[in-house]
Amino acid sequence: MNAPIVQSTHGVTLAGGGPFTGRDLKLALARAPLPVAADSGADRLLRLGVVPEAVIGDMDSISSAARERIPLERQHLVAEQVTTDFDKALRSIDAPLVLALGFAGARLDHGLAAFSTLVARADRRCILIGPQDLAFAAPPRIKLAVAPGDPVSLFPMARITGRSEGLEWPVAGISFAPDGMIGTSNRAVARSVVLEFDRRGMLVILPRRRLDAAIRALLEAA
Repeated sequence: MNAPIVQSTHGVTLAGGGPFTGRDLKLALARAPLPVAADSGADRLLRLGVVPEAVIGDMDSISSAARERIPLERQHLVAEQVTTDFDKALRSIDAPLVLALGFAGARLDHGLAAFSTLVARADRRCILIGPQDLAFAAPPRIKLAVAPGDPVSLFPMARITGRSEGLEWPVAGISFAPDGMIGTSNRAVARSVVLEFDRRGMLVILPRRRLDAAIRALLEAA
């Protein structure tokens, strides 16, 4: 395994090339203060007044202007074309938490690829933040602080089973699959939700207002 490009005891805010706002960036940096870019995410950061500590990717979409502004030693070329820049960056970061901006919402194929990476790199504690909600790969067991009525959607990226506490529609006994039973639009009926799964492969999707709860739960689940 290659040595990580970015090593930090603090959380990392990872910026992609899709849209996100200054408010989104402020939200993420307050919780994960080290800014890192995946390829053209560097342009997004620079436009918002932040110089990334590292840029990781195949460098096929970052602008020449951005490359001129960022010190050369912070630019890390990963030349292979088999994986996405999100995957290249996420697997190259060793940090307790990664908050990812600009990877969902712009294009459907990019969003699907990002969800696939979340599951493939489930050993990285990464939360993908979208305009209205957030997503992360479920660990084997997690306890989330929520409010009754909160949406708690589950989307399987593989065949998977599990159990739950605190959901309106419990998941025990259900065989989930991306081409079969899914668990979107479930709801919390208590102030905490417990989820357990027999393997990696489930995405948990929560309202964005539950970001801090998701962070705490992922860190405690580690």
